[in-house]
Amino acid sequence: MTTLIVANKCYSSWSLRPWLLMTELGLTFEEVLVPLGAPDFTERVLAHAPGASGKVPCLVDGEVTVWESLAIMDYLADAHLRLRVWPEDIAARAHARAISAEMHAGFQGLRSACPMNLGRRYAARDRGEAVARDAARITALWREARERFGAAGPFLYGAFTAADAMYAPVVTRFETYSISVDPVSRAYMDAVLGTRSMCLWREAALREPWIYRDDEIDEPSIEDLRTNLAPSSAPESPTP
Repeated sequence: MTTLIVANKCYSSWSLRPWLLMTELGLTFEEVLVPLGAPDFTERVLAHAPGASGKVPCLVDGEVTVWESLAIMDYLADAHLRLRVWPEDIAARAHARAISAEMHAGFQGLRSACPMNLGRRYAARDRGEAVARDAARITALWREARERFGAAGPFLYGAFTAADAMYAPVVTRFETYSISVDPVSRAYMDAVLGTRSMCLWREAALREPWIYRDDEIDEPSIEDLRTNLAPSSAPESPTP
């Protein structure tokens, strides 16, 4: 039996990555969700995956336990050789692994200022130099991958791969925080957001009862602004 341990779908960007890849590739697995902020969070994760880090995501596949998103994806590539977890072409595969590693280790400005939160949608505004720099680098990587390797389909390397799963949380951040992107990047975002797996994840996220305050940005959302600016439905008092 294969089990993937994840956290809240509304907030957990790291959980999204392997879940999205496994679902998009049609792999069968059992999902175990441990809510962020639970006082026994680590203990509950370790109960399913003894010897792991106590963090999510974590994959348990029979006697094999793997944690960290990239390690999980590489394990899946080894365990399912018939599936193209990474691009088949060696140059494309090298590029995909490089940009995935960069995603895994970098872009702290965007992550800190714009935590993943699928339950909110914020109006566009200046979010600082670090966010702008990260967004520019990410969209440049997307354009390069699409131009060099993406002719066969709408994703970075044509077909959906681990690299798309790695960048899926960034796609949601650009969407949620109304960060403007170029047309090539917008088309790529639409492709990711339109996948069946991403739609299933988001639908489940919006049904969750938990609120994780650490990832709730304290600013008006678009919905808040529309509500506050909406004209009153009450009839006006007659003019004397």
